[in-house]
Amino acid sequence: MNRFAAVALVFALVGFARGEAPKGAEDNWHHWRGPSADGSAPKANPPTKWDAKTNIAWKAELPGKGSATPIVWGNRVFALTAVKTDRKAKPDELPKPDPRSQTKTTPPDHFYKFVVLCFDRATGKKLWEQVAAETVPHEGVHETHSYAAGSPTTDGTHLFASFGSYGTFAYDFDGKQLWSRTDLGLIHSRLGWGEAVTPVVAGGKVLLNFDEEFDSKLYCLDAATGKTLWTAKRDEKTTWSTPLAVDRAGKMLVVTNGTTRVRAYDLASGDVVWQIAGMTVNPIPSPVRFGDSVVAMSGYRGAAALSIPLDSKGDLPATAPNWKHAAGTPYVPSPVLAGGKLFFTQANAEQLTVLDAKTGKVLLDKERLPGVKSFYASPVAAGGRLYFVDRAGTTVVAKFDGELSVVSVNKLNDPVDASPVAVGKQLFLRSERFLYCIAEK
Repeated sequence: MNRFAAVALVFALVGFARGEAPKGAEDNWHHWRGPSADGSAPKANPPTKWDAKTNIAWKAELPGKGSATPIVWGNRVFALTAVKTDRKAKPDELPKPDPRSQTKTTPPDHFYKFVVLCFDRATGKKLWEQVAAETVPHEGVHETHSYAAGSPTTDGTHLFASFGSYGTFAYDFDGKQLWSRTDLGLIHSRLGWGEAVTPVVAGGKVLLNFDEEFDSKLYCLDAATGKTLWTAKRDEKTTWSTPLAVDRAGKMLVVTNGTTRVRAYDLASGDVVWQIAGMTVNPIPSPVRFGDSVVAMSGYRGAAALSIPLDSKGDLPATAPNWKHAAGTPYVPSPVLAGGKLFFTQANAEQLTVLDAKTGKVLLDKERLPGVKSFYASPVAAGGRLYFVDRAGTTVVAKFDGELSVVSVNKLNDPVDASPVAVGKQLFLRSERFLYCIAEK
């Protein structure tokens, strides 16, 4: 990247230096969990009814396979995918297996292309496609997973994408690569199930959670250059969780989920500000902020939700949380926060719980959503409604006002693992092979 491009990027990141989302974030979807990183879209009012032939504004085919949630900024929609090529690796091109790894998957013997795509939001026309990297993966993936599972993010001017072990990249909106990092090391995931690194941009920095089985780290890179600013070693195993960056009383904190501890790091130094135990194994849900607290959840082989004061310090006792909840919490999906309430489904199933975000009081306890079965996608809130998309591509649209009412059940008949994206009067759904724009005609 030349000096002038670097200067432009620095100025574009001034808002982030103050701990703010990019200007115009509420009108867009710059982060995999939306403008506030909690699944809510306060200015969106997407459709409530559609099917494979109704209210589909456009449908764009995606090469390869991926489950990364797309993001939207202005007239652009960005998506990531991984494409298996016909190029078979020679023996000396195959990655050497790590003798420490205990896997249930088999590494591929072909090269994969790790691809960044940009589409026109109005028409679905592909504006550009860039191959970020081409290499042979060192691990296999779970049958329901892919090599493109971490979502991109943007500061409103530049795009940041990570394929974890296979590189982290910055682009301008015209597809020009500004920097790349392919030297951050390999992620050895639990049982070889695969990885999902979603970058977070805050304070002019890019945060990458490389939690894995042997040498977990939280990386902090300079957003303008990609250079490493600090690295925090983590006493954690594989998590697949995205950090949450928050501004508390003028100090930027980075909150991470984890089997061992939920932690808050100082964004400036990488030092741990506070930490607390209490999660289950394999935490995936991303933390969400409510007022002066942060809520962390996990739901594999158990259930846990903690509301932790952001002003905490040091090693926190079990009595430190504002409240705890130990039932019905999610495994893969993250919760959505809307109207002072937390909405989440049990494990990957269709049972919905609603909590008062301030007190932890149960407002709805594991009520079954109709017409859906299993979730990987995280729910979103838009237009005073909730959108739950199951793995078969069926979406339940519901309202909650003391009790749950179903607005509609919409069948796309195309499996969906990526989370829905609500912007303006549009809803974007990414299946394994297609990107849909849903809008009333």
